Amino acid sequence: MTIVDATRTDAMTPDSTTLSSPSAATVPTSGAESAPASAAGPAPEASPAASPTPAAGWVRVCRVDDLLVERGAAALLGDRQIALFRTFDGRLYATDQIDPFSGAAIMSRGIVGDRQGVPTVASPMYKQVFDLRTGACLDTQGKEPQSLGVYPVAVDDGIVVVKIAAEGDPR
Repeated sequence: MTIVDATRTDAMTPDSTTLSSPSAATVPTSGAESAPASAAGPAPEASPAASPTPAAGWVRVCRVDDLLVERGAAALLGDRQIALFRTFDGRLYATDQIDPFSGAAIMSRGIVGDRQGVPTVASPMYKQVFDLRTGACLDTQGKEPQSLGVYPVAVDDGIVVVKIAAEGDPR
């Protein structure tokens, strides 16, 4: 699936979306049409009648305004722990909360940064650095490389939604 940015001519990757434009992304809904997202101004409280149900696999997590810039937030989606990140440029990223090197649920407490334009998070445990877009380990600290799971993120009417694949689904 491609997240569409109405202000750009090129398609964005599904792992992030820009929040600065009034119509930054489109998220599939359970109906036949897509619901345009809006991040302009404070998001209204979601009500069952006002906001369509996300398409299969997409889960509502929180309001965009609930995420602090350059800070992580943890969320429990079913039995899966994820970490959400909002960067200075307004992009959102979702990764596994479990650090692949230590097994601890700490990634949302990692240090958010940038390596030559690549958004990163450093594990607070052993300091391995991961690309927020792909989950690739950029700095293994002398250990065998392991990757961090990443998930597509979008904004639907001011609400952050994350696509969680079913068991056995390669995402």
